[in-house]
Amino acid sequence: MDTKKIEDAVLMILEAIGEDPSREGLIETPKRVARMYEEVFSGLNNTAKEILSKTFSYDGEDIVIVKDIPFYSMCEHHLVPFFGKAHVAYIPNGKVAGLSKIARTVELYAKKPQLQERLTQEVSDAIVDFMDAKGALVVIEAEHLCMSMRGVKKPGSTTVTSVSRGILNKKDLKNEAYRLIGI
Repeated sequence: MDTKKIEDAVLMILEAIGEDPSREGLIETPKRVARMYEEVFSGLNNTAKEILSKTFSYDGEDIVIVKDIPFYSMCEHHLVPFFGKAHVAYIPNGKVAGLSKIARTVELYAKKPQLQERLTQEVSDAIVDFMDAKGALVVIEAEHLCMSMRGVKKPGSTTVTSVSRGILNKKDLKNEAYRLIGI
């Protein structure tokens, strides 16, 4: 990541909005924003392959669910945050991941300019592709600040996306996963 370029861009934005970048409260702002961008965009060009490679043998075929995983991401249209919680369900195929690995997977894909719809797909696909799960279902509920603080200005409204893969596309299994998630 080119932090110097980010700093220069933030400096130009401050000047463009009519602020004085040499003002006491703004002097370090370009550096702070560059450091923040390193963190909030750290998922760029990464996959969850390594995260989900640590698994444990398991011979069951029951639904595993990790729900209410908090996440923060940046809307790729306005570069303002959207945030909420993800619910991840999967049916193992001889192995399960450590529960924290599921949360880390959500976090990884959230840390880039993102669409909620794509985030939902990427997490679901990662569970199937990198764990060889028989099926996955991911539901994400989020508030988008691009809708809350600007534009239509509807704070508190949430967007819900859902993606299912594999045998969790079967109506009875999908409904069971939804019931367990609480949707």
